[in-house]
Amino acid sequence: MTRRTVSRFLVSLLVLAWLPMAAQGQQVLIPSPPQISASSYILLDPASGRVLMEENSDERLPPASLTKMMTAYIVERELDEGRLEMDEMVPISVNAWRTGGSRMFVQEGTKVSVEDLLRGVVIQSGNDASVALAEHVAGSEGAFADVMNQQARLLGMENSRFQNATGLPDPDHYSTARDMAILAAATINDYPQTYSLYAEKHFTYNNIRQPNRNSLLWRDPSVDGLKTGHTEEAGYCLVASAERDGDRLIAVVMGADSTEARAREVQKMLNYGFRYYESVSLYQGGASLLETRVWGGEKDQLDLGLAADMILTIPRGARKALESVVEVDSVIKAPVEAGDELGTVTIRYEGKVLAERPVVALEAVPEGGLFKRLFDAIKLFFHGLFN
Repeated sequence: MTRRTVSRFLVSLLVLAWLPMAAQGQQVLIPSPPQISASSYILLDPASGRVLMEENSDERLPPASLTKMMTAYIVERELDEGRLEMDEMVPISVNAWRTGGSRMFVQEGTKVSVEDLLRGVVIQSGNDASVALAEHVAGSEGAFADVMNQQARLLGMENSRFQNATGLPDPDHYSTARDMAILAAATINDYPQTYSLYAEKHFTYNNIRQPNRNSLLWRDPSVDGLKTGHTEEAGYCLVASAERDGDRLIAVVMGADSTEARAREVQKMLNYGFRYYESVSLYQGGASLLETRVWGGEKDQLDLGLAADMILTIPRGARKALESVVEVDSVIKAPVEAGDELGTVTIRYEGKVLAERPVVALEAVPEGGLFKRLFDAIKLFFHGLFN
């Protein structure tokens, strides 16, 4: 095993000599999560990926109109990649017009803009709008469902299968609370330019004004999305996201008993998460964490750091008690490629490992010339002899 040198840092100040802050800091007390009345639920910090509370979060359940989050996501992807335009006019088929359930009230034989249809999906939960967009993007709703399933796999939604663009009941149409949280995070992070639609409280089309069914938009100013769903098979479902003081959380409940219950249970989850936890950005990806010696290369020093930002969700007020330990290979020889893993950084809190990430080379160092390699080999021999 390669011997590694160890450097210790205080995370709160990034790069300083280690001090036993965990022993000095006051212990943070966190109560048990609240009891949630739903078949399945999850509370996720999308910045770090940490799950703060969950129950049956991988159970496959009918998602009802939560399905439309995927419908909207694919439309948003098509817009982002230039294959659709917001002002593009979409013909409304008889099939779309006749789709039952919640409706935007488009008329067969007319043309409606992508922007209006997207609002109809997100705000009014229009099944007719969903089918119209699916047919326009993929040629048919069945072909669009194939695209939905491909996209689900790309996002890591391992327990989801879509048979339609609406969420109308089908025995082979299912998802999970965890997968819906993954999809919500992707919606927020990948397409922020259209995410604002999820916060709109009303939309009027064809002189019919309908409210957003997410009642938390009226109750909690920090909530800015996402989607409700309901069928007899699915019960009452809600995916909600909120941002407070720069921190964002995503809460999902599936199988609640009523519209009031789904809103109440999600509100309990969000309040718990924001009260007792916070997200902290510890290290910036691509930034130099430390400089180390490299032997036999065109240059003698190499910058090391993390490949991506290191963000953790920790108990609120615990930041000063974090301990960061960086271990680096004691002997690094050229050639070195950018991205080579040459150590680890480990974050601990109260003696427990919260996270561990590889420390990588931030630049390439090619081998030096013959005389440089020979000279460094001699120096390395005496370095090892006396160290």
